[in-house]
Amino acid sequence: MRLHHLRATAFGPFAGTVEVDFDELSEAGLFLLSGATGAGKTSVLDAVCFALYGDVPGDRNAARRLRCDQAAPGLAPAVTLEATLAGRRWRIERSPAWERPKKRGTGTTTEQARVALFERVDGEWRHLSSRLDETGHLVSHVVGMNVAQFTQVAMLPQGRFQAFLRARSEERHAVLQQLFRTGRFADVERWLRERRVRLGRDCELAHQEVADLVSRVSEAAAEPLPADWDVRDLTEPADDGALAQWADAVPDRAQAEHLLALTEADAAQAAEVAAREAADAARDIHQRLSRYRDAVAERERLTAAAARVERDRRQLAAARSAAAVVPLLRLTQEAAAQRDELTATVATLDATDRDQLAEQVQRAVEEAAAVRALRPDAARVTALSREVAGLETRAVEISRASAEVGVLTRLAEIEARLAQHDELATVAASLVVAREEWHDAKETALALQEQLLSVREARLDSMAGEIACALAVGACCPVCGSADHPHKAAPLPGAPDAAVEKAALRAVDDAKATEHLRDVEVRDLATRRDALRALVGDESVTELHGRREAARAELATLGVRASRSGPDLEERRRRLEREAAETTARLDALEAECQRLRATVDAALSDSGFDDLESLLSARVEAAETGRLALAALDALVNAEAAYADAVRALTTSALEAGFASPEAAAGAVLDPQALGRLDAAVITHDQRVAAVDEVLRAPGVDELADVDLPDLAPLAAAHADCLSRLARSRGRLDQLSRRLTRLGGLRTDLHRSLAQWEPLRADHELTCRLASFVEGKAPDNRLRMRLSAYVLAYRLGQVVAAANERLAGMSDQRYSLVHTGDRGAGETRGGLSLLVRDDWSGETRDPATLSGGETFVVSLALALGLADVITQEVGGAALDTLFVDEGFGSLDADTLDDVMDTLDSLRDGGRVVGVVSHVAELRDRIPTQLVVAKSRQGSTLSLRR
Repeated sequence: MRLHHLRATAFGPFAGTVEVDFDELSEAGLFLLSGATGAGKTSVLDAVCFALYGDVPGDRNAARRLRCDQAAPGLAPAVTLEATLAGRRWRIERSPAWERPKKRGTGTTTEQARVALFERVDGEWRHLSSRLDETGHLVSHVVGMNVAQFTQVAMLPQGRFQAFLRARSEERHAVLQQLFRTGRFADVERWLRERRVRLGRDCELAHQEVADLVSRVSEAAAEPLPADWDVRDLTEPADDGALAQWADAVPDRAQAEHLLALTEADAAQAAEVAAREAADAARDIHQRLSRYRDAVAERERLTAAAARVERDRRQLAAARSAAAVVPLLRLTQEAAAQRDELTATVATLDATDRDQLAEQVQRAVEEAAAVRALRPDAARVTALSREVAGLETRAVEISRASAEVGVLTRLAEIEARLAQHDELATVAASLVVAREEWHDAKETALALQEQLLSVREARLDSMAGEIACALAVGACCPVCGSADHPHKAAPLPGAPDAAVEKAALRAVDDAKATEHLRDVEVRDLATRRDALRALVGDESVTELHGRREAARAELATLGVRASRSGPDLEERRRRLEREAAETTARLDALEAECQRLRATVDAALSDSGFDDLESLLSARVEAAETGRLALAALDALVNAEAAYADAVRALTTSALEAGFASPEAAAGAVLDPQALGRLDAAVITHDQRVAAVDEVLRAPGVDELADVDLPDLAPLAAAHADCLSRLARSRGRLDQLSRRLTRLGGLRTDLHRSLAQWEPLRADHELTCRLASFVEGKAPDNRLRMRLSAYVLAYRLGQVVAAANERLAGMSDQRYSLVHTGDRGAGETRGGLSLLVRDDWSGETRDPATLSGGETFVVSLALALGLADVITQEVGGAALDTLFVDEGFGSLDADTLDDVMDTLDSLRDGGRVVGVVSHVAELRDRIPTQLVVAKSRQGSTLSLRR
């Protein structure tokens, strides 16, 4: 990697744009980056790192304040770096995220980070990417290092390796793991640790499942748990054979208990059958004997009631014979009642002469028809009256609206006139201003014209000098034609040239154009003012205001707001006039038709004594209906008298045929349906009871029951109930044992399966625990208590120490060397990454913390250079042609500084460029090529000093 050119704008402490030409610095091979404390020496390195990776080294990256606070508000921070990476020429342009002022309004908005990556191919820059992630991956690939490795290899950080030298093993472990990318070994440790936890959790779940099944087997079998089951250590091998044998023995014992319960249930069922048969036999004898005795007693009661039943039978026969006469008897009664009712009705209507009554009915019908013919005319009169009233109301509304439109029209005209007065005042004021601007433009044009004349005059006075200045050696004079110019004229001091004359001429042209525009504007405004004066007329603004207030008052009287006025008033007025004419014509036609129809109706009502047609029609319809009722009543009375005579004859004949002496005798034998039903039911019930008693007493074996005693059923029922209870208990226990046997069989199968699943989990967990403990450095076999990742890093640290000692021997005059030890340091719980310093002058090995400040810097620098060499080899020998060493030189004496500078000077072998970052004054004398950073209140600047 070789840097060529760096440009930074508004970055870090640099408020403007600074540039570094590394190609010019490369000529010296070793250069000094110096400046006062806080000037921004390290910011140059930050700019290089940010251009490559989008990050800056160390804690400064966490602050995320890369833009200079002194930069102009709208100036965007940016870094551009040109470098050769992996033999290819690249240009990287980056801008960090920053808060810029909003383009509209106040405040700021966030401008996101941007990047542009270019490669130089065939002399041209080709754009490759504008994506942050894609550019980061590509740069890391071609550089061969990530940002952490780059800052440790190419930019030996300020004070970082002193901390690395004195760090504890765990802290050194974290740094080396990031640099050598050995995270995969830490991933192995974490994977084993997580697998141990996961297997432990799975093993515990399997143990819980087995324990649950064992408890369920114990609960189902009502037996205690196996001995020592709950206190078993899951980390120790378990004897699952005894547990499986216990699980197999429990169902066998349950099977034996189930067979015993099955035998008891069979015996209980046989006893229940015998007791039930004995109780059924006794119950049969009891029922037969009870039926026989009840039948004998019932027969005695029926014999005593035989005479009463015979009387009821004769009464029932007479009632049934009279039932045939009942309809005629009822018909005769109804005919008599109808005859009497019609006789009373005829008497009430006073209807005696049927022919006269018929003539009155006909006359009433004809009069009612004549009245009905007039009903449409009356309805039309009513409808016309309502329509006339509506049209009259609408006529009033139209008149009111016309008045309203008139006032609004007048008000609109007044408002327009007032607006014209306002516009006239505005135009008049604008005309005054425009005339003043026109006069000013005219004076300006005259002044510039005079100035142009002065410039031309001055140029003409100095024209000889101007021509002389334009003469070239050997050229001919445009005035005299000579090629020799022995005494050329000189221009007068301050004399104007052609450019000055052209500028004055342009100023005059511009002023005249402005004058013309102002003149046109004055003419336009004057024309508008005259036109508006003609429109407003002689009426003053005060008079117009008075007329407007009067119109508004008139509108208020009409109940209308002035805001209702608008451009459609004329159309509204014409519409109201048309509607008023149409309403008047329609109103006249309706009133004439209404008067004609009302005269016809009034003529019909004049001789009737009624006020309206409906009352007259009701009277005529009522008279016709009354006549019809009277005619119908006369006809019905004649028919009712004939029907009554027929009913009397039929009733007498039917009573004689039924065996009764007269209709009155038949009526006396009639019974109501309820009484007839009760009498019939009593006779039938008596006959049925007699038949039932005879059937019982005629049954086979009845004679044998006379001498049999009634058996006692209670003891037999109690014995049968006891047998049923024993049978239910035995069946319940058998069912319970059957379910238990089935459940134990399933639990035994589940327990065997769970034990089979638990065994490999337990073995895998035990192996994982031992391996994870060993890899984490916690096992007794791991004597140094060294983690796997630390073991790998210990090898890398040994390489770093070997490379560092090659540098340290020269810088410490063969006195000091670094020693890598796997033993744990003081207060450390892990080993493998400890460092000691061997003093070859005394032969003692001591802790790096006992070194002085200068010794610490030398040892730290050697360690940093050794680490850079190893990392370079680790990433495939990537060429690092540019290297920076940051600070720490102020703690060295002169001799040690010479040794260190010799070591740094040796780094230039092969064309490498080394930049030393320091503010030590002695280094400014030793290193002539310097890149100086100067700070000020306006921001820092860069300059090259050689």
